[in-house]
Amino acid sequence: MRIHPSLSLLLLLAPGIVSAHGPGPNVPVPSIASLMTRALPEYPGKEVLMLEVEYPPGGADPVHRHDAHAFVYVLEGSIVMGVAGGEEVTLTAGQTFHEAPGDVHTVGRNASRDKPARFVVVLLKDADKPALIPVP
Repeated sequence: MRIHPSLSLLLLLAPGIVSAHGPGPNVPVPSIASLMTRALPEYPGKEVLMLEVEYPPGGADPVHRHDAHAFVYVLEGSIVMGVAGGEEVTLTAGQTFHEAPGDVHTVGRNASRDKPARFVVVLLKDADKPALIPVP
């Protein structure tokens, strides 16, 4: 599994961030693999970053934002997603979710305590910005 460089710091900090701003101190953190990064020459300074995320059973994300358009496609299992000011939604395989650049991702977790969940995230972002920005 390859981890995108801008995700490395988040993964190192995630257990502390989750305990401070998430469901609890013993929440398993997701694994994140970078599938592709492509510059968009027609849109100078923009790139697409495609990631595969796996939530272990009971796993969750820390509160964060992307400063990008994020498009989620669920591959396997069931996940719960939500942004500040919006309703939580539970998604299953084949369903999608979108986050806008200004959204704060307040809920991102596996809906199951005994089965993993996997999804793909496609980010349309500025090339010089990190993929994930922790929100205190």
